[in-house]
Amino acid sequence: MDELVMRDAVSELGVDDDRLREECGVFGIFGHPDAAAITALGLHALQHRGQEATGIVSFDGSRFHSEKRLGLVGDAFSKREVMDRLPGHSAIGHVRYSTTGETILRNVQPLFAELDAGGFAIGHNGNLTNGLTLRRHLVREGAMMQSTTDTEVILHLVARSRRNRFVDRFVESLRQLEGAYSLVTLTNKKLIGARDPLGIRPLVLGELNGCPILASETCALDIIGARFVRDVKNGEVVVISEKGVENIESLEPFPPMAPRPCVFEYIYFARPDSIIGGRHVYDVRKTMGAELAREAAVPADVVVPVPDSGVPAAIGYAQASGIPYELGIIRNHYVGRTFIEPTQHIRALGVRLKHSANRAVVAGKRVVLVDDSIVRGTTSVKIVQMIRDVGAKEVHFRIASPPITHPDYYGIDTPEQDKLLAATYDLEGMRRFIGADSLAFLSVDGIYRAMGYERRDPIRPQFTDHCFTGDYPTALTDRAAHEPPPRQLSLLAEAS
Repeated sequence: MDELVMRDAVSELGVDDDRLREECGVFGIFGHPDAAAITALGLHALQHRGQEATGIVSFDGSRFHSEKRLGLVGDAFSKREVMDRLPGHSAIGHVRYSTTGETILRNVQPLFAELDAGGFAIGHNGNLTNGLTLRRHLVREGAMMQSTTDTEVILHLVARSRRNRFVDRFVESLRQLEGAYSLVTLTNKKLIGARDPLGIRPLVLGELNGCPILASETCALDIIGARFVRDVKNGEVVVISEKGVENIESLEPFPPMAPRPCVFEYIYFARPDSIIGGRHVYDVRKTMGAELAREAAVPADVVVPVPDSGVPAAIGYAQASGIPYELGIIRNHYVGRTFIEPTQHIRALGVRLKHSANRAVVAGKRVVLVDDSIVRGTTSVKIVQMIRDVGAKEVHFRIASPPITHPDYYGIDTPEQDKLLAATYDLEGMRRFIGADSLAFLSVDGIYRAMGYERRDPIRPQFTDHCFTGDYPTALTDRAAHEPPPRQLSLLAEAS
């Protein structure tokens, strides 16, 4: 398709369609008198991982209590009367962006069910690549599903297990899952966390005044003044009870595997002040920008980040290149979704509601624009044109990650492959499409250098990086029924 024709076609999309969508965030605390309030604060810190819906389930020693809402944490859990409906010393919570299932209240997590052994609540970050296959099997066997989310499959697997202990039921269920998951579950006696065998999604263990905590990121510990204890290991199940943080039961029910966390946590998803896998996310993003400056230098007068995602990488690029860093684009933090009728004219102005070019900084200058990624390219087109409109002499686009050529099936809501700009055009075609004077991406090995490795290991990659490489680390059972699967590495091969 001709660049101008495609550009006109994608202009029908809203600005928000051109970003990678956050996955979800989970939080849990055991044994604290203000468990629900602490959980709400933790979810505030994890709001960047999902803004569509949120929920909390608490346990007061005899009964479970649940509150779920569409919208933001602050809107859902800011009123005293709502929090008063969540009594108890233990609670789990969830912020959601839907990657499977519609955005309706019955899909909002944590999900809850009454089992023969008592109540069971669960929150899930990630995506099961065999969730639909398992769901169809369960429905054929007589299961009645109340939601359209893959997380409900886990509830049914636990309910059907014939093991005596709940923990054993839970582990038996995990062994039937494929894909990515970080889970927090709450029973009437325990708080349980689990990560998938490759540790694709993050989960950390913390402690507040002796009360154990599970959370997607360390920033959720920081907001409540909790102490970081350690990362939950890939393939690990941690069982928290009244014995406290010093006596947590750790189970490792899977064959040992090298961890392979999602590299996009470092590029985009995690909050910059979080520590993931022992690495400070902010420092990693700055290093990615510095690597980008070494790989793709260009004569320029100013380095400008695309806010807010490109800020740390732009700082790193500026420091490594010696080119001044300036806020050439100002973000309006008070605009969420377009708040007036989304006509074509308003869609065309949508990016200006969120971003304004700083004429004093960019007029007459050779500008290096730095962002973390390009998905469809629609926002990049508008940003480049906006910088040109205020008089930039040249506009050079630099991306602090490799081209995204493959969709994700592990909890990131990406377009299908034919909607990804880098899967549609070569580098020169992409440059013409977005209208920049030059365009360059950080290489795959550049990402790995920023993470502390000399290069990517092609046999045993250190991270889950399929969006750049097409190297999917698990089976894609649900996709295999509809189309030839991409290159896969089986879990067995990873363990061998």
